[in-house]
Amino acid sequence: MPDRGLMGLPPGPDPRLPVWEVLLDDEQATRDMARFIADELKPGDVVTLSGGLGAGKTTLARAIVRALAGDPGLEVPSPTFTLMQTYDTRKAPVVHADFYRLGSSDELVEMGWEEATEGAVTLVEWPDRAAGALSASRLDITLDIVSADGAQARVAILVGVGAFGERLVRARALKGLLARAGWTGARRTPMTGDASTRAYERLTRETGENAVLMIAPRRPDGPPIRQGKPYSAIARLAESVHAFVAVDRGLRSLGLSAPRILGEALDEGLLLLEDLGAEPVVDANGPIPERYAEAARLLVGIHATTLPHVLPVADEIEHVIPPYDEAALTIEVELFVDWYLRFRVGHELSSAARADFLNAWREALADVIAAPATWTLRDYHSPNLIWLPEREGVARLGLIDFQDAVLGHPAYDLVSLAQDARVDVAPELELKLLSLYARERRARDPAFDVAAFARDYAILGAQRATKILGIFVRLDRRDRKPGYLAHLPRLEAYLARNLAHPALARLKAWYETHAPRLLAPAAGSDET
Repeated sequence: MPDRGLMGLPPGPDPRLPVWEVLLDDEQATRDMARFIADELKPGDVVTLSGGLGAGKTTLARAIVRALAGDPGLEVPSPTFTLMQTYDTRKAPVVHADFYRLGSSDELVEMGWEEATEGAVTLVEWPDRAAGALSASRLDITLDIVSADGAQARVAILVGVGAFGERLVRARALKGLLARAGWTGARRTPMTGDASTRAYERLTRETGENAVLMIAPRRPDGPPIRQGKPYSAIARLAESVHAFVAVDRGLRSLGLSAPRILGEALDEGLLLLEDLGAEPVVDANGPIPERYAEAARLLVGIHATTLPHVLPVADEIEHVIPPYDEAALTIEVELFVDWYLRFRVGHELSSAARADFLNAWREALADVIAAPATWTLRDYHSPNLIWLPEREGVARLGLIDFQDAVLGHPAYDLVSLAQDARVDVAPELELKLLSLYARERRARDPAFDVAAFARDYAILGAQRATKILGIFVRLDRRDRKPGYLAHLPRLEAYLARNLAHPALARLKAWYETHAPRLLAPAAGSDET
């Protein structure tokens, strides 16, 4: 960027705030920047536009409104005299305001400002006339006319205030990433998210080619809950996209269909990925047996291979796959006590009952933890498996959502597949998958202990069902995502099925005492 003094600009904004200066050398550049800003905005955001008369505030605001509406021809008059114009757009209501003629912020009350802007994207020209009425978290844009290469151009200075600061840094990195990867100008469409804080967008070029943008900012540490560590560290959850990149490249080195990484901005948590499509391994009737069988074979290939524990991320950066140890496995089952029992059942445990619960789990998990470990993708179930019919063998399984991979028991991922949390897997199909897996493992290793594997499968099935029951209630109570409650009966049935194994007798007795309703459906059932 040219020197600000030579361009005739006033001193820059507060140097403690994230700042991004953009030269807009023609109207097309202004429209392109407006569309990029619009893609970054979400309901509740406030954008201020400052600058002298003729600097281009209304021009940029108009372009942002049109981009939000998806209508380049939308009539967007200046709100100089009406003070406020509102629009219904595909993303959110939009309020375009001009405070130039505002006498004081008190006039905003008479205009119904708070009601109009609640949940809306708000664009404000001349914001200094009522600065006290604006959100403390916002995007401030200052525009000015400058001389560049002997011609007049417009410069936009974007400043992230409050929580918008981090978003502005990420937006700037994203614009650079798209330019480096050749995806500038691609249409961005939000994709359905998962249970995490990550966000995904599908990018589409004019040629029709697609890619997927993963937006996964570094996970902030939560409060320390044990030995000075937050939950995420104890549960071995990935804190940045570095883990995804490492495991992705590791899977691809095995000939598996993890998405190619087309571009990355690691520090900002941005990845541009190959779009593997959306053909599922389930249909309206549930699991497609042939596709689930191929998914089981894929696991055989991973589990029968000696794999590294350290994977490269970038030059001089490595990722160490963490162990799925006792601390991780037990803190996960505590979610059942803290969320499912407390909020679903309404049962508060005594300290003695909680200690019995954890001691029973430690006893059950001892042999599982001591067994030889392998890559455990951890979320190996239908939402994260994509069918690629044009490929061959196990490469027909597209793999996503594996950043939390750990070194764990090989039964865990098979449980994730055959006791799918979101899809009913009939006991008959589950048994076929177990038999297929055991048969192919023994074909590669005659010493493979089928009985020990079946025992550990039941233990980890009970652990996983216990954990997810807690997670799904937490998603409802804490994160306001009640849709996950529909899956609770399925998980309760899986848990009852697993607790029937003799190795879990002590735990079964605990559940019968403290959550008897869970095991009631198993009575008289042939599912066990």
